[in-house]
Amino acid sequence: MGLFGKIKDALKKTKDSVSTKMRQLFLKNKIGDAFYDELEEILISSDVSVRTAEDVVEQVKEEAIGQKVKDEQFVTDLLKDILEDTLNESELPAFRYPVVIMFVGVNGVGKTTTIGKVANWFVRQGKSVTVAAADTFRAAASDQLTVWAERAKVRIVKHEEGSDPAAVIFDAVASAKARGTDVVLVDTAGRLHVKDNLMNELKKMDRVVEREFAQAQFLKLLVLDATTGQNALAQAKVFDEAVDLDGIVLTKLDGTAKGGFVFSLCGDLKIPVVFVGVGEKMDDLELFDAEQFVEGFF
Repeated sequence: MGLFGKIKDALKKTKDSVSTKMRQLFLKNKIGDAFYDELEEILISSDVSVRTAEDVVEQVKEEAIGQKVKDEQFVTDLLKDILEDTLNESELPAFRYPVVIMFVGVNGVGKTTTIGKVANWFVRQGKSVTVAAADTFRAAASDQLTVWAERAKVRIVKHEEGSDPAAVIFDAVASAKARGTDVVLVDTAGRLHVKDNLMNELKKMDRVVEREFAQAQFLKLLVLDATTGQNALAQAKVFDEAVDLDGIVLTKLDGTAKGGFVFSLCGDLKIPVVFVGVGEKMDDLELFDAEQFVEGFF
């Protein structure tokens, strides 16, 4: 199954909810003020932020009035175009090699599993990969990452439980430089985004990479559980302030009926979605595509 099929299937719950409400809206409302008010409510009910929903509907309204069009298909297509533009407001980072990618996020979002899938994705692109087990606090975290590294057939650098995470990263980038490795993927401990000491630890790891492997592209990706909806925006804001995020990896997209918060990530926060998890298998991870996401949304 190709990218479109996987994302379409992952968004099925969201699509079923939105499509039903849109059909009912067109049946009962002529395209006027009441119509646009309810369209805004539909977007908000799908976890699009109020700010983004208001902005999107205002753009639809202005364009439709300017064209003097009240056709259902025209308005639907216009809405899709504007939502796609919203997703494209933040530019996807192009990978340059060597690249170090540090994955951050709260507990339970699936960082370790995601790193295994991303490692597999890069291997499929013909790249050499090392993973760094810098989550040294959670019991058996490095063991779990080792399992994923073995599945993806990539190297892993790890220390004993309780070690300094920055030391793990130091060794991983030193090894990558010596071996000419294309990609270093760094696992970090899950942390509450309100804990200052843990966020400062991320900043320390950030400094180690920038100092020791300055020639590498350095990307910081936040792993978000799509089922958390609007709460994901609060997480993204705090992590962005701490480490200046380059992008988002969405997990569990297939488990939510409210995928609209993705538009707010890109529209409000200007943080692009890079990868999307669309299932539990090793290959169930895809590069994000704005057009295909919008097609799956409706």
